[in-house]
Amino acid sequence: MTYIVILAVSLLLCAVGFWRYVYFFSVGYGFAVAGIGITLLILFHGIMTPVTWIACIVFIVYGVRLGGYLMIREMKSAAYNKILKPENDRSKSIAPGVKIAIWVSCAILYFLQTSPFTFRLENTANLIEEGAAMIAPDVAAAWIGLIMMILGVLLEIAADMQKNAAKKKNPSRFVDTGLYRIVRCPNYLGELVLWAGVFIAGIPYLQGALQWIIAILGLVGITYVMFSGARRLEMRQDRNYGDDPVYQKYVKTVPIMIPLIPLYSVKNWKAFVA
Repeated sequence: MTYIVILAVSLLLCAVGFWRYVYFFSVGYGFAVAGIGITLLILFHGIMTPVTWIACIVFIVYGVRLGGYLMIREMKSAAYNKILKPENDRSKSIAPGVKIAIWVSCAILYFLQTSPFTFRLENTANLIEEGAAMIAPDVAAAWIGLIMMILGVLLEIAADMQKNAAKKKNPSRFVDTGLYRIVRCPNYLGELVLWAGVFIAGIPYLQGALQWIIAILGLVGITYVMFSGARRLEMRQDRNYGDDPVYQKYVKTVPIMIPLIPLYSVKNWKAFVA
C-alpha cells in the first residue's frame, strides 16, 4: 500500500507536465520529490531516525527549491523562454498517448530514485509490527549517504546562483567562472552526488533482490537523465558559442560533468538521446 501511495503522489505532482511539456522533467520532477519527502514524513512519522528525518527534509527542500527556481526563471527570463520555445513548440505535436507514457515513466523514475528510503522505512515498520525488531540504527553508510545528499543539494544551489550572477553581468556569454571552472555542468554533478548519496544511505537496509534492483534502477535512471541533459546542453551551447575561440578552449580543457576525469564531450553519445 505504501508504494502505491508514493507512486500516486509522484504521478499527481508530475502531471504539471500536461500544462507545459518540459515540466515533466523539471518542475514536476522537483515537486514530485518534495511530495514524496512529505508523504514519507506523514506515513512513517513514528519510526523516524535522525538520518531518515533529515533525508526527508532534504527531499522537500531540494524539490521545492528546484521546482520554484525553474518556474521563476521561466517567468522572469525572456532569454530562457526563447531557448525553451522550440521544445515547447515540438511538444504540441506529441500525441496524447506518448505524453501519458512520458508522464508515467517520469513518475516511476522519481519513485525509484527515492526508493532506498521508502524501503528502509517500510521494512522497519513491518519488522516492528511483527515484534521482531526495534527501529533500525543509523549506521555509518547511512550518515555518509546523508552527507552526500546535503552536499549535492548545496552544489546545485551554488551552481545555479553562480550562473544567474554571471548571466546578469553578460547574458550573451557562456559561464566559465566559479564551479564552472571545474566542470561545465556542476548542477548535474550535484544531482549525481545527491542521488548517489540516497543509494548509499539505503544500502544497509535493502532486503531481497527486488528492492536492490529497484534502487539500482533509480540511480542508473537519473544518471542516464543527467548525461542526456548534459548532451542537450552541449549541443545547444555549440550552436550559440561554437564560433568563439575562448569557448572552444573551454570545452576542450574543462570536463563536462565529472571532475578530474577527461570526459569533455557527450554530444556524439547517441544512446543518450532523450
